[in-house]
Amino acid sequence: MISEKKYSVLMSIYEKENPEFFKLSLESMIKQSLPPSEIVIVEDGKLPDKLEKVIEKYQFTYPDLFSIVHLDRNIGLGKALNEGLKVCKHELVARMDTDDISTSERCELQVNEFIENSNLTIIGSNINEFYNSPEEVVSTRVVPSGHEDILKFAKRRNPFNHPSVMYKKSKVLACGGYGDFRRNQDLDLFVRMLHNGCIGKNIDKSLLLFRANEDNFKRRKSYTKCKSYIEMIYHFWRNGYSSFFDFLIVLCSQILILLTPSFFLKWLSNNFLRKKVS
Repeated sequence: MISEKKYSVLMSIYEKENPEFFKLSLESMIKQSLPPSEIVIVEDGKLPDKLEKVIEKYQFTYPDLFSIVHLDRNIGLGKALNEGLKVCKHELVARMDTDDISTSERCELQVNEFIENSNLTIIGSNINEFYNSPEEVVSTRVVPSGHEDILKFAKRRNPFNHPSVMYKKSKVLACGGYGDFRRNQDLDLFVRMLHNGCIGKNIDKSLLLFRANEDNFKRRKSYTKCKSYIEMIYHFWRNGYSSFFDFLIVLCSQILILLTPSFFLKWLSNNFLRKKVS
């Protein structure tokens, strides 16, 4: 049972991150209406000087807030987050990516949800997507709010926006943590948690600004990404999380994505998979 309003923030950074985006991300967590008790940053491999200097500056300014985990080599997001989880002092852990921006009320709203309902294990939210300026939102990724709808949604698509989630550390570790996947490691974890009895919820508000760009559509169309997603849902089907029909729907949709021109894929995404902001 959660009785105190304390939580850890868990982030992972690697050499290709943008220092300015990283600063904005850190500031958004430090300036939460309910400030974090600690921020755990996993350095996933050696970082360039510009990124190291950002971390050193914030450690100097907030000496009691930051815990840094140094990894000798890049091991990928899932494994890096597992290492960070071991260091987190608090049961509630807020995930955050190093190029996104949380709204100031995000963590307070999530902590309050945990206090009000002790059965909850993971809480996410909708996210607003932007390209260049966070003031210019282009679309919103809306996810289901209630647990039953989350279970249904998870048969084919990710029911949580990963950088928006707060979860209970003990439950994540009990389910084996993040799997050894280079892609979709969050979807794998969430589905395993849900099918191990964990209760989920999404706050029906956009509590995070997600930094997207035009290249997202190109990456979504890559053979490697489509193949990885198909393999993930196949794995869910074989383990009884999804039906064979769910697998067929995903298989056909991913093949369609692979073959569809980028401009048409963008139109489909904006009109059917996202809530477009005018």
